[in-house]
Amino acid sequence: MTTARNMKSSFITENPSPFFHYLLSLSPLASLVNSPKKSPRNHKLCTPQNLSLYFLSLILSFTFLGFSILSFLLVSQASSSPCHLSSPSSPFSFPSLKSSEYSPINLVSLLSATSDDEDEPKLSNSVMVPLPVHGVVRNNVSEEEREFWEQPDGLGYKPCLDFSIGYRKASLKISKEKRRFLVVVASGGLNQQRNQIVDAVVIARILGAALVVPVLQVNLIWGDESEFSDIFDVKHFKRTLQADVRVVSSLPSTHLMSRQTIENKIPYDVSPLWIRNRFFRQLNEEGVLVLKGLDSKLSKNLPYDLQKLRCKVAFHALRYAAPIRELGNQLARRMWIEGPFIALHLRLEKDVWVRTGCLTGLGTEHDDIITKVRESQPEYLTGRLNMTYTQRRLAGLCPLNALEMARLLKALGAPGSARIYIAGGEPFGRNKALQPLMAEFPNVVTKEKLAQNGELSQYINKSSALAAIDYIVSMSSDVFVPSHGGNMGRAMQGHRAYVGHRKYIKPNKRSMLPFFDDTSISDAEFRSIMRKLHSKSQGQPEMRANRRDRDVIAYPITECMCKHKTGIF
Repeated sequence: MTTARNMKSSFITENPSPFFHYLLSLSPLASLVNSPKKSPRNHKLCTPQNLSLYFLSLILSFTFLGFSILSFLLVSQASSSPCHLSSPSSPFSFPSLKSSEYSPINLVSLLSATSDDEDEPKLSNSVMVPLPVHGVVRNNVSEEEREFWEQPDGLGYKPCLDFSIGYRKASLKISKEKRRFLVVVASGGLNQQRNQIVDAVVIARILGAALVVPVLQVNLIWGDESEFSDIFDVKHFKRTLQADVRVVSSLPSTHLMSRQTIENKIPYDVSPLWIRNRFFRQLNEEGVLVLKGLDSKLSKNLPYDLQKLRCKVAFHALRYAAPIRELGNQLARRMWIEGPFIALHLRLEKDVWVRTGCLTGLGTEHDDIITKVRESQPEYLTGRLNMTYTQRRLAGLCPLNALEMARLLKALGAPGSARIYIAGGEPFGRNKALQPLMAEFPNVVTKEKLAQNGELSQYINKSSALAAIDYIVSMSSDVFVPSHGGNMGRAMQGHRAYVGHRKYIKPNKRSMLPFFDDTSISDAEFRSIMRKLHSKSQGQPEMRANRRDRDVIAYPITECMCKHKTGIF
């Protein structure tokens, strides 16, 4: 929101129009500004002609003054309108365009708008800006295809991170904290780590502690030893959060020898009060608190300011490191420039089949391999132990395989010529796992196919960096569809809503899978059922308040997005 002071400055420094100079020349003030000094003896002040000109200039001057005041008030009102995002510099003002309207040079300038190297961060410049959605301009497309590419109506909801006065007052002290330090060890895959980093910032805020740049635990499944600075832009992370918490790269020398008890037995759904009662005294006494195993432990229902802080971290502060960002943007442009595309997050990796307790659909040979791994490492199983595979599948606990995904996309109106970007790791079974999808949609692309001249070679065995590249490309897709829930699906759902309600299709697995197995229904009836089941799950605004256990990162309305409050841009 533009302050009165800024509005005043911009108003004063505007170039005066010729009409203004003309009025000024008629005004009595002109004698003080422009006229040379004359001898009093030769200057006749009170002639009738001079008096007439004097009063006429007074009237014109006051008229101009009135118009100026009126213009100032209109400018003030326009700049303070709620959630205003329509200025040319807004990252969310992209129209739906034909791909031919954007040259590669223009695309580079669009993507470079996401960078913000100023000392004072602007939230409008720190958010990831995807490439614009493509408008459906061809006349020879079916109604189903047109509906498939059509973007949801955002109903006027736009980003709105207006922190309370109390929060901002407390920030003056918390952002300068130098005695208490919080260290957090984040585990799991990239998007699981992102969730823990978000909650780490919130817990540091709750405890009034400085946050040490989070430690990324070595991933046991993929063996990724990447550090925070390998994946995320540390300088940007610190700068964006400088008004909320103090972030430091490492513990100061005065605290290196402090007692460092690792706390890893945190129950689920803990509140800010629980955090303070459990850790504040310990943090005061020892100066350092180390938390591990933080995944999904902090309550989803926090005070508004802390929910907004979650969004600020997830959508603004966690920007990927420059090399990852540049390569991800390059691959996104290569996909985008040829027209609209779909991003599928296919969860077909070996570890997913092991953890979910599901069968691959690739035959006995592949299913036996998964079963043996699961039996040798039962600790990886996250599905319900008392359910059979069939029960898990019908309950919606299994990923959609390539055949099921192909049938869903066709039923929803995706044309066979649609270009599809596959996000995710290498599928178990490789090409065999993707064959049913490629048979219906030949234009299937992966990051490995998009990359040129060894661009991905530096990220071999770096699963987090590869997942970040998938994230960047998927954000610029016209349609995003996950085959399973998971952390990336939830992150993409909220992030796509936050940057303009880009289409996000959430498969209603529990309701639709019985129809997949019913061979008695016709193709036309099957398409009608699928479209009806998914008519309200394609990226339309969903209120988090309807279900209080929802994560604000996946459902940013209404804590982080609003219609009538003051916007952040």
